[in-house]
Amino acid sequence: MLLKAPLLLGLITLVSHVCSSDFVDISRRANHFALCVEFAVFHFNQVYPDEYAYKLLWVRRSQRKQFTLIYLMELELGQTICSKQDEDLENCPLQEGPREKKVDCTFVVDIRPWLSQFSLLNSTCVQK
Repeated sequence: MLLKAPLLLGLITLVSHVCSSDFVDISRRANHFALCVEFAVFHFNQVYPDEYAYKLLWVRRSQRKQFTLIYLMELELGQTICSKQDEDLENCPLQEGPREKKVDCTFVVDIRPWLSQFSLLNSTCVQK
């Protein structure tokens, strides 16, 4: 029993360190990051009250929480001339002139790739 106490203490210390770890910068080409960005933009288009779809303009920040598959991303999105039901949003032109709209968003996405499951943990968007 005496040997189990240090092992248990070490396990508790490790778990608390993992749970409190911060996000670290990652490459925009990191495993699963592009899928998380695509999911976040799709979710934004589903819930944002606008008839036009938005598409990714720029990734401002790409991070992952250490020892997890939780990704934090800051994205700039631009409003297109296409409706949300259009299929080819990547090739859809952006709104121009007085109708032009852009938003800055921060998303936190948890991915379970073995289940093809995404969870949006947090999102905040501000119109520019």
